[in-house]
Amino acid sequence: MSVLRDYAATMSQPTLPFAAPGDAPRFDEFVDADGGLRPGWKALAAHALSLTSDDLHRVDGEIARFLADDGVSYVRGESGAQPWQLDPVPFVLDPAAWAPLEVGLAQRAELLNALLVDLYGPQSLLSEGIVPAAVVFGHSGFTRPLARASAVDPHPLLLSAADLGRDAAGDWHVLADRVQAPSGLGFAAENRRVISQVLPDLFQEGDLHRIDPYFSALRAALLSSVDETIEDPRVVILTPGTLSETAFDQAFLANALGFPLVQGSDLVVRDGYVWMKPAGWPRTRPADRIDVIIRRVDAAWCDPLELRGDSRLGVAGLVEAVRRGNVRLVNGLGAGVLENPGLLPYLPAACERLLGEQLRIPSVPTLWCGEPEALREVQARLRAGDDTLLVRTIDEPRKAFADLDRGELAARIEAAPHRFVGQTQLPLSQTPVWNGAAGGTGVGARAAAMPLTLRGFTLRYGSAYRPLVGGLATVRESTDALPRTKDVWVLKAASDDADQNLSEIAPLPAARSIPPLSPRAHADMFWTGRYAERTEDLLRLLLTAQAELDQPGAYGPAGVVAASPRVLLDVLGRLAGMRSLDPEAEFRSLLLDGSRPGSAAHSIARLRDAMEGVRDQLSGDTWRVFATIDRALRALRTSAHPHRTSESAGRMLAAMLSLYGVTANMIRDSGWHMIEAGRFLERGLQLCVLLSTGLAHRQDARATRSVLEGLLVASESVVTHRRRYRGSVRAADVLDLLLVDPSNPRSLAFALAALRDHLAAMPASTGSTRAERLLDHLETELAAADIGALGAVSDGRRDALVEFLGGVTAQLEQLSVAVTHLHFESGPPAVPMSELSLIELMESRA
Repeated sequence: MSVLRDYAATMSQPTLPFAAPGDAPRFDEFVDADGGLRPGWKALAAHALSLTSDDLHRVDGEIARFLADDGVSYVRGESGAQPWQLDPVPFVLDPAAWAPLEVGLAQRAELLNALLVDLYGPQSLLSEGIVPAAVVFGHSGFTRPLARASAVDPHPLLLSAADLGRDAAGDWHVLADRVQAPSGLGFAAENRRVISQVLPDLFQEGDLHRIDPYFSALRAALLSSVDETIEDPRVVILTPGTLSETAFDQAFLANALGFPLVQGSDLVVRDGYVWMKPAGWPRTRPADRIDVIIRRVDAAWCDPLELRGDSRLGVAGLVEAVRRGNVRLVNGLGAGVLENPGLLPYLPAACERLLGEQLRIPSVPTLWCGEPEALREVQARLRAGDDTLLVRTIDEPRKAFADLDRGELAARIEAAPHRFVGQTQLPLSQTPVWNGAAGGTGVGARAAAMPLTLRGFTLRYGSAYRPLVGGLATVRESTDALPRTKDVWVLKAASDDADQNLSEIAPLPAARSIPPLSPRAHADMFWTGRYAERTEDLLRLLLTAQAELDQPGAYGPAGVVAASPRVLLDVLGRLAGMRSLDPEAEFRSLLLDGSRPGSAAHSIARLRDAMEGVRDQLSGDTWRVFATIDRALRALRTSAHPHRTSESAGRMLAAMLSLYGVTANMIRDSGWHMIEAGRFLERGLQLCVLLSTGLAHRQDARATRSVLEGLLVASESVVTHRRRYRGSVRAADVLDLLLVDPSNPRSLAFALAALRDHLAAMPASTGSTRAERLLDHLETELAAADIGALGAVSDGRRDALVEFLGGVTAQLEQLSVAVTHLHFESGPPAVPMSELSLIELMESRA
């Protein structure tokens, strides 16, 4: 029997095996009360009911691989980045079931917008007693610096979201409003992309609304949200950084919309406007003004001058720029007050007062304890041990009091009743969720029933609010479990219906816009190049050493390592230190130990961090590199066989080499030039270590040939050398090829020339900067170098070569510092005002 047919049959039984004793009845999203399929699923029955446990097990594995290839993750507190969870069974709604939701979401967004305008403007709801003042002013999301008529935006809410759930009767309720920085659009689009690929037959059978037009409408709405006199508005997405729990969602949105992803340190307020901070700030005057900011930083952290003084996530002076109307924030800084559960009991009356309508979608039943009658009811239900009651404050997480006993919780409510609400937890509707992990494809593999919530999104497009036809559905086994999401399918009433009900999108500005990159982004790009080259060179060196050790005669009497592999091991020791005398253990450590500076694992982790910081600038193919590396490392951890080390290192090297293809297709902007500059600077440094260590000592004739060939393989130049020198291997020829040959991409001369070209393309370069002068000196020294003298041996050593390469290394390191000062620095780091002295504090406010 198919998985979903089995689920439907089980749900039709009088006693549900999935339900725990005492569970309230739930509305089922797949089957109706008579055991038939819901209308949406009837249209998909031909393929849906044919899915077996083997099919879903295969699809579940494909989903995991697709998500890993795209680098999709969800950061969860101290646990760090967790893999994004996507269920293969979508959540399906037919047009009739969706229609009331669409109307209700549009109305709610319009209501919240009107409410926000009133609370920061005339405050008529407060003066008329429709909404208690304590609910508003007692909430930390009420931003007092903006509570003035001159600062009121008539349309502060451009994008909003609402978390929805059905009760036992199948009626939708709003569980929470998400208006401060509504997240999830990127995750929803990624879910759709993956499911459409792993279930193509089912996807094509359902005539459903595509998501792409909604992003086009969002882009148009953002660009048209500024004053009409601004011909080429600059839009950015303000992120807390790569450690944000929804960092992927933010980067996806930036990539899909074509707007830069910036952090607070990338922006500066000057003359009442917001600007992209230039390299060399404050000596350099900013030139790129920002007109619209999509805010993903909570309001309290957005301005250390007027809001939280200890914030390093925001922009000093941002509140003043907003008050002057010189920048548009999406959503406004004061929007957080609408996420107040204490407002929910008063929304029906507010809707009638502000819109003249009845509220279409009710909120989850909520009691604000500031009302005496509500307080008595909450306390009575608390004493009675009512398990359906959730007590929370109006501006803290739901779990804030999960560990308190009922007596202590009751005492806290009594001490400050206006800070608390009591909410009735609904028996949320259930939906089939693939539970193959319970037993693979065996007996335990089945579709389990789990409660579902739906996040709906609403955009102000033109003069009306338009909900996304779809959304982001979430199921959880428990409140502490990782969220598992579902793609949301809303079927069309007719095949020729416009996707997202958007018949046409407003035309966008025809002028070409080149968004500037911040100094921080340039630094991340530079270190992307450096860590990529560092990882690649070390992996190639490790593989060369492993191959040398696998050759007959690699170990002499008493296990002494022969000259060629010993030299390569010495180079590895110079780059990453030495942890073990056993080469195999050393190689495994270099691949697996991320805490070991200089190891491949350490460089890969730093590379990932750097690339996460500029994810919006990179192709989605980039993350397949890390997915391939992660799979190779998992294979290495689970196998102790020596051959696994070289096999995993080879797969990792192949993945790193694929980065060339990804970056080769980037537009030749300043970010690409920084990646390449970092790559060639690091190549020069790695080459100096390789040659100064590998050729420092003279070997006998046989060992010399073996060592030189090993160095050529490690530097990816052995084929060129063989073709050019017809099998003759001499130190002078190797030095000529690797140091001064301008046609060899792996030579020092080639690296310096490429570095010159990439630095010259940077906006801050003038031809006479310190970085360029240092490069001039290096190239002059290299051109004047006598290869014969450098390769000469005296007392068994090549001291001239070691000294020369040591000088090159020192100059390259100085060059790196000069590049940092010129292209990446943008003023001193932010310091919380609480850490400033009194004199410094007075000067900062002068």
